Amino acid sequence: MELRIIAFTPRGALLARELSAGLEALGHRCAACSFRAFPGADGREALPALERQSLSQWTGAAFREAEGLIFVSACGIAVRAMAPYLQSKHADPGVVAVDEGGRFAVPLLSGHTGGANRLARQIAAITGGVAAVTTATDGAGLLAIDDWAAENGWRLEEPDRVKAISAALLAGGRVSFRSDFPVRGPLPRGYLPGERAPRLWFTMSSAPAGEALKVLPPALWVGIGCRRGAPPEQIAAAVEAALAAGGFSPLSVAGAATIHRKRDEPGLLEYCRRMGWPLQSFSPEELAAVPGRFSASPFVREVTGVDNVCERAAVLAGGGRLAVGKTVRDGATAAIAAGEVLLRLEKKEETG
Repeated sequence: MELRIIAFTPRGALLARELSAGLEALGHRCAACSFRAFPGADGREALPALERQSLSQWTGAAFREAEGLIFVSACGIAVRAMAPYLQSKHADPGVVAVDEGGRFAVPLLSGHTGGANRLARQIAAITGGVAAVTTATDGAGLLAIDDWAAENGWRLEEPDRVKAISAALLAGGRVSFRSDFPVRGPLPRGYLPGERAPRLWFTMSSAPAGEALKVLPPALWVGIGCRRGAPPEQIAAAVEAALAAGGFSPLSVAGAATIHRKRDEPGLLEYCRRMGWPLQSFSPEELAAVPGRFSASPFVREVTGVDNVCERAAVLAGGGRLAVGKTVRDGATAAIAAGEVLLRLEKKEETG
């Protein structure tokens, strides 16, 4: 996660520095600061101090740029600072308040979807304190599907349906699910496989889900080729046609891939920006070395040095099988590779 940490006292600044180091060791990316300049043990500033920026401005920027915020402060300071920027549980970052002694880490916002519960547990493991998690499913020892999805990088279609599923579990009911993928490991309490009227559907499909909540893995990579100067709309048409041919939802796309010579193409960059997809690029030699059978074009080979860009790029980026071959739409081509997916409905153990 991309994290922002702020402290308000000398002791808090030292703790914020400790948290930053500990959380970075767990794979997070942290930027820590203090509201004012406070000296560390060596006489230097413990953390960079806010300059020409109010707490409200810092919080607004952190809401836009980060996935998680940590206030080393009283809960009230954090609540007042973030109040003007709240949108929804599915859009807001996870927010945790930690007292300056590190005794309690309190998730305040987006406990499941935003990862605040998980972040609070990691903070408590670093400080030796307690994660004061108050969400109902956690308190009951149940698997919250939005928490599971956030931990594993899966996406939710119509996430407001989570409420009904959590309510059913908390009432002691069972939630039936359908999975398009092999299921491995034990099932958590309350979850039952069943094709008939499922409440959950684990899939990459674009088909309507009825009343079910669709949960989609980011297992697809889209390979893209295009003419010089192709606008985003032309690229979108090719990608949408390829997705439609495979019956795939764009929510299952992890990213896009192309050849090096197209990595700075303005239309392609803009399209990926709109979709929120990272863009990988490969050399002609890397693409030519991809094993498999691909559609070949002498013209493409003459221009790029390899007989096919979109199919080979998709497979190389995703490491999976070619699921949709070269699809052509007005100056752009797209292909889709799908990686292997296994469904494990297990709650990850928190590590310190």
